Amino acid sequence: MNLTRDRLRQVGWLAVLLTCAAFTLALTFKVNAVKSQVRLTERKIVALKQETMFLETEFETRANQQQLSSLNQVEFGYQAPTAGQYLEGERQLASLGKPRAAGAPSPIRVASAAEATEESAFPAMVSPLTGKAMAAELPRTAPKARMTAANLRDRLSTVEKPEAAHE
Repeated sequence: MNLTRDRLRQVGWLAVLLTCAAFTLALTFKVNAVKSQVRLTERKIVALKQETMFLETEFETRANQQQLSSLNQVEFGYQAPTAGQYLEGERQLASLGKPRAAGAPSPIRVASAAEATEESAFPAMVSPLTGKAMAAELPRTAPKARMTAANLRDRLSTVEKPEAAHE
């Protein structure tokens, strides 16, 4: 009889343990399902916030455009350019130019070429390996020949043939 009671007690504890395990498994599945719903809802909230931000930006932009348009019409009177306002080429643009008036200031110049002198403002480019100048020097026909457009044109328009070492 003792053996049957112990056996019955063991089976009872095993049934309680299996029931607890089944409830724990069901509860785990339910928690995971709720977690996935929460994540999905959070994603939807983020997407809706982004869409709301996009729509607010769009609304503000259109409101600014409307405000600028009304200011333009009332205050400034600007109009969109028409096809007749575009130029066909450089000649038509040049025809719009006027000679400078007597009291007009001189044109602004942003760059000017320095006078060519014998000594350059920049140091010579010398190869660190050979110690020789890297750029070809100008041929000196006269002791103090100045570089002008004419002799530059002459120098660049002629091709000097190197002397053959073995003829």
